Amino acid sequence: MVADATGAAAPRRRMLARIDTPVTDHWQDGHLHNDHFKQGYSTHLSLWQRIEHITWAWFMMVMSTAGLSLLCHGTPHQFRGLRTIGKIFLILDLVFFVPLTTAMVVRFVRSPPALVKSLTHTTESLFAPCFFISISSLLCCFATYGGPATGPWFPETLWVLFWTYLSVTLVCTIAQFWLLFRGGNMPVHSMTPAWILPVFPPMLSGVVAANAASLMPAGRAFTMIIAGLSAEAMGFMVSIFVYPLYIGRLMQDGLPAPAMRPGMFVPVGPPGYMTVALIGMSRALPAEHGYFEKHPLAPEVLSILALWIGVWLWCLTFWFFSVAVVSVIASAIRRELRFSMSWWAFVFPNVGFVLATGMIGEELDSEGIQWVCSGMSILLVAVWFLVIVAQVRAVIRRRILWPGHDEDRQ
Repeated sequence: MVADATGAAAPRRRMLARIDTPVTDHWQDGHLHNDHFKQGYSTHLSLWQRIEHITWAWFMMVMSTAGLSLLCHGTPHQFRGLRTIGKIFLILDLVFFVPLTTAMVVRFVRSPPALVKSLTHTTESLFAPCFFISISSLLCCFATYGGPATGPWFPETLWVLFWTYLSVTLVCTIAQFWLLFRGGNMPVHSMTPAWILPVFPPMLSGVVAANAASLMPAGRAFTMIIAGLSAEAMGFMVSIFVYPLYIGRLMQDGLPAPAMRPGMFVPVGPPGYMTVALIGMSRALPAEHGYFEKHPLAPEVLSILALWIGVWLWCLTFWFFSVAVVSVIASAIRRELRFSMSWWAFVFPNVGFVLATGMIGEELDSEGIQWVCSGMSILLVAVWFLVIVAQVRAVIRRRILWPGHDEDRQ
């Protein structure tokens, strides 16, 4: 192996400087140096100029916070006040969602071409689905916490919101993939797990159905479950088609650049949330309605199938999770892990993994698995606090919301 002028091995340098690193970055002595960082400390930008660099990736913070709200409700070992904490996370999530949405509107109103650019940008466009994923997460939280505390108007509202959400996200997902297929500017060598994100919004309709179906009359519950299952299956199958590209890219080109490695947790999401949706919908089946009235054994059979298919999917989730953990730890040990909004992938995809673990433990009546889930929940809450602190620090130090540092960089 031949060393370059800086003393760093050339193959190693090529690995570190791989895709998604800004063109102004350069590596010296194993550390990243960015010309924008040096410029950032001596250059002043107004608040409006910084808001112009808020991207769709910021909604990953909303997704993750809503995930913790669901986790507080779904973790097997409950204690007094835990669900109140979950409601606090839900309120905090709304506090994040409304200003972020407003900031995005301001960004696009101040510069109308920015909307088209953001939806066609090779990096930022992949995070546009995070806006809809945030909405699905909020719908799940509303169904979980709002159902028992509201009147008959609430199921009606959820029914309308569910179908509106499913319709809009299906159209947007098809349109976005069509644009990606038509563009021809995303070679496999540049593949990142974010390629899976466009199919997440309709896929999570199954999780919404799992949380909301129990609040519906039998006929609507059946219809919602069928629609949710169809959308969940479609999203999961598309993810399965993308996985070979991801693994092939890792085999051929190695691990992503250190700053992008938190995104390796994104593939954990589809099988994890598929498990949550299957088991959740099996619990909400209207046992004495329509198809199930004609086939009284069907609910029990489907419940068994949901559990064992869930165990099978859980193993795939665990594999993706383990590979991502090892890769991120390797970067952290070498001090190559700098903050980006992809750090929120530490939280949201793993919420599905933790919830799936707890639901499997409950179905199997396994106290050991349930305690594992509780331990994972505590760790995930700690990671959420770590990421939010790192994000605030990055904003203050001008590592994000600054030209050349965000997903909208050229």
